[in-house]
Amino acid sequence: MKKKLKKIGIIVVLLTLPGLFVFKTADNYFEISKNLQIMSSVVHEVNTYYVDDVEPSKLLRTGIDAMLKSLDPYTDFYSESEIEDYRFMTTGQYGGVGATISKKGEDVVIAEPYEGWPAQKADLRAGDVLIEVDGKTVKGKSTDDVSKLLKGSPNTELKVVIKRLGVEGTMTKTVMRQEIKVKNVPYYGMINDKIGYIKYSGFRQQSAEEVRDALKNLEKDHNISGLVFDLRGNPGGLLDEAIKTVNVFVDKGQLVVFTKGKMEDWNHQYSTEGEPLDTKIPVVILVDGGSASAAEIVSGSLQDLDRAIVVGANSYGKGLVQTTRPLPYNTQMKITTSKYYIPSGRCIQKIDYAKKDDEGNAYHLPDSLKRAFKTKDGRVVYDGTGIKPDVALPRKKYADVIMSLGQKTTDV
Repeated sequence: MKKKLKKIGIIVVLLTLPGLFVFKTADNYFEISKNLQIMSSVVHEVNTYYVDDVEPSKLLRTGIDAMLKSLDPYTDFYSESEIEDYRFMTTGQYGGVGATISKKGEDVVIAEPYEGWPAQKADLRAGDVLIEVDGKTVKGKSTDDVSKLLKGSPNTELKVVIKRLGVEGTMTKTVMRQEIKVKNVPYYGMINDKIGYIKYSGFRQQSAEEVRDALKNLEKDHNISGLVFDLRGNPGGLLDEAIKTVNVFVDKGQLVVFTKGKMEDWNHQYSTEGEPLDTKIPVVILVDGGSASAAEIVSGSLQDLDRAIVVGANSYGKGLVQTTRPLPYNTQMKITTSKYYIPSGRCIQKIDYAKKDDEGNAYHLPDSLKRAFKTKDGRVVYDGTGIKPDVALPRKKYADVIMSLGQKTTDV
């Protein structure tokens, strides 16, 4: 009798589960609908009765940004006016003036005008202090804010007011925006007679092809016996380009990364699909705290496959994958859809954004929960740490003048 009751109980539970799932889904949709109505009413009341005039679009954008910020730093919304920034992240192309800008105290200055591009043609020079862009003052603004003013559709004109050292008063320059293409491999060359060097700055479209061409040219022009592959400061980018970059050094058909998400559609395995360029040359990969995402897939995968030695400092620790989704009115959303795992099976994500304290701070994965994995040849590596270098280098202290030369710049 007890066995019969037990079987009946199991059947009842199994039959109830789908219903519970349906109810849970229905509850979620009800909560969404209810809160959207509340939000709409709040905006309506503020717009109608608030003592001062408000901008509804700015008010709602604040709400969208705050909502997404509660998830993780990588889920973002892009308005129609920000599409140039979104396009630059994926393609390396944007409509702009062809220069970098940086912050100097309260001022934003031209750091470097690119040779042959509009900024140089309009006689903008390194060190010029930006005063106005198309009639809008830039005093006290961030480089990101000024970047948005300088970028725009190609073949559109803007006027820039500058202050130049040694020149009295201000100067006005007229600049015609162009389609700007930023290189993913800004430099490659020889360290000495035998060792080649490739600097890799971003994983935008065609970046893996740039790496392949750089290595091909080094091997054609020099009898190189080793390669230093510099991923320091590389913030990552397109997943496909990371896989193709690994493919430069490993055979076709090799698993590079697999992803797991809440929806089964986001669970994928990614393997190399093309013929490699060189599977034998010794490779040293340089990483630091600014090496993230796709840069960690490349360095971590080649480390897991024992194809390269990683040297430097611990990488950033971003094991999350974002997918872009189109939204109404020519807007876009970049949303975290899955976590990625490299060949040993480890995920290098450092921070668990699903668990936060009362102040909204996310937790780092504690050492007690970090798991050991093995590389292809049996070396022990760990998850939850970013990419830990095989050879750690102590951080050097530099003089202030050197630090200022290496300060952050923004492409415009």
